[in-house]
Amino acid sequence: MALPGDLSDLKRNFPPVVDARTRVLILGSLPGEVSLAQQQYYAHPQNRFWHLVGEVIGEPLPSLPYAQRLEAVLAHGVGLWDVVAQARREGSLDSNIRLHAGSDLAGLIGTLPTLRAVAFNGGTAARIGQRALAQGGLALPVLLLPSSSPAYTIPYATKRDAWLALRDWLT
Repeated sequence: MALPGDLSDLKRNFPPVVDARTRVLILGSLPGEVSLAQQQYYAHPQNRFWHLVGEVIGEPLPSLPYAQRLEAVLAHGVGLWDVVAQARREGSLDSNIRLHAGSDLAGLIGTLPTLRAVAFNGGTAARIGQRALAQGGLALPVLLLPSSSPAYTIPYATKRDAWLALRDWLT
């Protein structure tokens, strides 16, 4: 989707974190304010992403420096990216995403020879991402995960149980 008007206020995603070993691609929506400020995926201290993925791969990700977190997820076959390439958004809530342009999911997926499944971190990522996958004619297994965001307030144990399903695609 083309974005009209001044483009200086757009929020933009980060480059994908993937390599030839990526078996599961976890797609979020768009980095929040804290993540954008720190230029790190899932940087907000209350976001449970690193805890959840750490449990999936058996690594203490929250205690590692950011670069080592990325190395660890890649070593275990997990890739990261966002379904929104750029958008207008006040604050960090997905419900505030406006006039978004989607990421080239088909283009990225075409570069991942060992990809087995795509997982969406939350409802907004799933809604936007599934539409993009369908338009791109991509037929991969899809996992719909509860958002790791603190704004999605179901118990951590419920989130963890859902996220542990990723293990089936990593072995």
